[in-house]
Amino acid sequence: MNTLFLIQLIVQGLIVGALYGVVAMSFVLIYKASQVVNFAQGEFLLIGAWVCWWILTDLGVPFWLGFPMTFLFMAVFGIMLQVVVLRPLIGEPIISVIMVTIGLSIFFQALMKWMFGVFEQPFPQIFETRSVAFLGLQIQSVYLMSTVVCLLIMVAFWWFFQYSKTGLAMRATAFDQQAAQSMGVSVRQVFAISWAISAMVSAVAGVVVGVAFGVSSALSFFGIKVFPAVILGGLDSILGAVIGGLLIGVLENVAHFLDVEYLQWGNLQRIAPFYILVIILMIKPYGLFGTKDIERV
Repeated sequence: MNTLFLIQLIVQGLIVGALYGVVAMSFVLIYKASQVVNFAQGEFLLIGAWVCWWILTDLGVPFWLGFPMTFLFMAVFGIMLQVVVLRPLIGEPIISVIMVTIGLSIFFQALMKWMFGVFEQPFPQIFETRSVAFLGLQIQSVYLMSTVVCLLIMVAFWWFFQYSKTGLAMRATAFDQQAAQSMGVSVRQVFAISWAISAMVSAVAGVVVGVAFGVSSALSFFGIKVFPAVILGGLDSILGAVIGGLLIGVLENVAHFLDVEYLQWGNLQRIAPFYILVIILMIKPYGLFGTKDIERV
């Protein structure tokens, strides 16, 4: 057994799993605020990556400035999307809103292909060295950057929900919208903020994956791969989203190791998260940390 290769894959799984966890938190954030599963989450990654790529290549802006500019654009984009498209649907059946997010996913896919083409585009070189040696392992520089950024985002999420006035308002809205509104919380404002934060955080993963592998429409599939992490952790648990992301990242890479070393199937890494998703739904449908919904009839 190639132990060094396995360790390399596990470390890479933890790094990618942190990205999964960050995107999964975006899923959970929107679900907790509005009880809607956003199936256009992968397109948020794609839009963020293309916007950052355009800022760096066409405008010639350095990465250290283009990255926060992408954040700002995605925040405005998330707010506008919620206000123009989703706010009129408040009070409508949840399935209607979910179908709208699926429609948005298809629309944004087509729009990005029309604007930027269908071919993969590489990011300009950002780091002087593409990889660094760490304890005998070769780790891409962009993954090290993503790990630091993901940890900062996770800490920021914890502080935001624990201590900030807006975060407390969002927690109250997630618990009971009518009660929160009666206490003076603007539910519409909470919805807009949740979509803005979700778009910004997803852009982080989009830029990291884009820097590592190039930007193309295939990047939006990353959002679908995160869904098993959301279900594993619990659809309404921020902590569960982080843990679910890390677990899925590691399990995905362990599956790749088994495939390469023993099974020789060729695609186990891509489908392993969805096998895990089916098993989770069969055994623990509310996830590891999800709130169990008890209905009495």
